[in-house]
Amino acid sequence: MMSSSSPPPPPSIPSGGGSLFRGYTKLCKGIAVILLLVHLLIQLFPSAVTYLALVPGRTIPFAWNLITGGYVELTIPGVIISIIGLLLFGKLLEPLWGSKELSKFIFVVNFATSVCVFITAIALYYTTQEESYLYAPLSGFYGVLTGLLVGIKQLMSEQELNLFVLKIKAKWIPSLVALISVIVSFFVKEFVSYLPVILFGIYMSWIYLRYFQRRLETGLKGDPSDEFSFSSFFPEFLRPVLDPIASIFHRLLCGRSERADGRGQTLDTTPLPGSDSIEANRRRERGQRALEQRLAEKLAAVKSSEGTSQDASDKV
Repeated sequence: MMSSSSPPPPPSIPSGGGSLFRGYTKLCKGIAVILLLVHLLIQLFPSAVTYLALVPGRTIPFAWNLITGGYVELTIPGVIISIIGLLLFGKLLEPLWGSKELSKFIFVVNFATSVCVFITAIALYYTTQEESYLYAPLSGFYGVLTGLLVGIKQLMSEQELNLFVLKIKAKWIPSLVALISVIVSFFVKEFVSYLPVILFGIYMSWIYLRYFQRRLETGLKGDPSDEFSFSSFFPEFLRPVLDPIASIFHRLLCGRSERADGRGQTLDTTPLPGSDSIEANRRRERGQRALEQRLAEKLAAVKSSEGTSQDASDKV
């Protein structure tokens, strides 16, 4: 039994067959079912791709494909990756955010990513006059998946996560996924269509979490901590170059640094000295508590199964 004075075990995604298939939330399981059903619908009725996937040349008047396109997976590996990623990442984030906030996050990131991909495709068409940019179906849940990775980076940045045989800190996973995606797109032509979805998913989720998500502990919006700045996605030597550029977008999104509270007083949104690190520590602590709770549940399940086996052997 672990004493209260002993340090907690290093947080990681629990491994093992018993816990792998437990703890998934109803929200994530529901969205996983939607992904599977849409994939089956596309296989049975291929013409449905025209109406559900994001086809920039048909988005007007079929504007709903800005929402439905993210839930269309055209390949079996794609739907498997999307479902597994959603269940695993949602299992980490929903206990910290709640079902309402997670569903809002998924909707906002999916829609914002689709809008950015649509604008990019239209711009490429007018630049190159290639009609393939207008009528090639664009789809996939990867924008939301990479967005969920950004959420994990925000809440559990210093924690090591087990990725198959590798251990990597959560704060580097979105950047690593983006880098690998760019490299793969140079060698696999079919992967190029997924690249904008992945990159815009990372960026739009960061925009939402950085400036718009309401924090329950403070009642304010966004996460102004240095640990979640735009330059935190890049190596240390690039940050002096990126910070001035990021400050331009910060002023565009935030406007003036003052706003009024409910009593008519103005609040300076510039963080107080030390408040960034305090906020980041609170988020890390919440993430650590959630992971430790899952580890404790796994240990209790193992002990319970061992006790059942021992009782059975005693009876024999």
